[in-house]
Amino acid sequence: MNMQTTSVMAPPTPKGLEEMQLPLVMMRDILLKTVFRKNVDTVSEIAEAICLPSSVTQELVDISREQKLLEATGTLNANSGNEMGYQLTDAGKARALDALSQSEYFGAMPVPLDVYREQVKRQSIRNIQVTRDQLTGAMGHLVLPDSLLDHLGPAVSAGRSILMYGPPGNGKSSISNGIRDALGDNVYVPRAIEYAGQVITVYDPIVHTAIEQEADDPNSLRRRKRFDTRYVQCERPTVVTGGELSLSMLDLVYNPTARTYQAPLQLKSTGGIFIVDDLGRQAEPPQALINRWIVPLEESKDILGLQSGEKFEVPFDTLVIFSTNFHPNEIFDQAALRRIFFKIKIDGPNQENFLKIFAMVARKRGMPLDERALVHLLKVKYPTINNVYANYQPIFLIDQMISICEFEGIPYQMTPDLIDRAWANMFVKDEEIVK
Repeated sequence: MNMQTTSVMAPPTPKGLEEMQLPLVMMRDILLKTVFRKNVDTVSEIAEAICLPSSVTQELVDISREQKLLEATGTLNANSGNEMGYQLTDAGKARALDALSQSEYFGAMPVPLDVYREQVKRQSIRNIQVTRDQLTGAMGHLVLPDSLLDHLGPAVSAGRSILMYGPPGNGKSSISNGIRDALGDNVYVPRAIEYAGQVITVYDPIVHTAIEQEADDPNSLRRRKRFDTRYVQCERPTVVTGGELSLSMLDLVYNPTARTYQAPLQLKSTGGIFIVDDLGRQAEPPQALINRWIVPLEESKDILGLQSGEKFEVPFDTLVIFSTNFHPNEIFDQAALRRIFFKIKIDGPNQENFLKIFAMVARKRGMPLDERALVHLLKVKYPTINNVYANYQPIFLIDQMISICEFEGIPYQMTPDLIDRAWANMFVKDEEIVK
């Protein structure tokens, strides 16, 4: 698929300590804790561990030496290009332990929240223009009416909120995933951000898909593009939540043992998509969930709270997709509906598209089509449910027939009798169970 998305501007590498915009004591302590925990002893090893350039790391090492917290070992490390080795002094170990008792965080130096804000602007989801070809390419495996893409395209390009509603089993989740695939480019996710001296971890391998970085070829004249390695280059993130979503999952998660915070789901999805599937199945009412999103959706900022009770703003740069089987008027008031920019009904297929999906699934599954069986399905079975077609039904019916054929030990085939047996499993007859 040919992606037309523009390349995101990478976060520039800091040139010196003055560019870091972090408290000096905090940076020094993270270095000491990292040396203590990771047992690294040369500037290049320490630099890699704290994700800073060697020149900036050297500045921190020099400051720590002046304060008698680090000392040179007097030996050159043969494995590291004859670099000088360093170790913590007794005072340095005491300082590292004291710092660890205040916060267990060590490793990658955090990115100040204000610096991260600038990167969010550079890679905003709203900077993306998705073309019809991209959207069609990402959803080529789905049989969708053209009118649906007419509505979806502008919604995705706007990078605002989308509510998809309609009867179950018609591919709302598949369409959400197709939107994600259409985005196509990459963003830079900070390993951790800093606000008011607190560290909030953001990069999460479960949510984020890192792009493998090519190693430098020492013989090459062209070196690969450099960027601030406190960030990880990733595909645009997608967070999918369903019935398990609760309001507490949208708050900062505090680890009282490590004394650090973990970013909530919507902050991890910055620059990407946040899908709320099956809206209306959560413990909290949909109106309460939407009320939580009102400020972020309107003002592109979210408000989070520290343990101390202090509130602060973080960027909210996420395409939020709500998906529900309920009619919007059943679960929202008009004020909430106004705040969702695009409302798109996802209906079941018409008979022509149903047959297209049925034929496509049959071909993929190796099930030969049979005209007699199809006529029986359309003329006898579907009138019993008022000819209401759904996208999930072809897959369900064909898989049922395959299971029956395998059990009976016969070649895959489609007959009116097999259609009847498969149909019987698709719907449960209304009847009273005698207890």
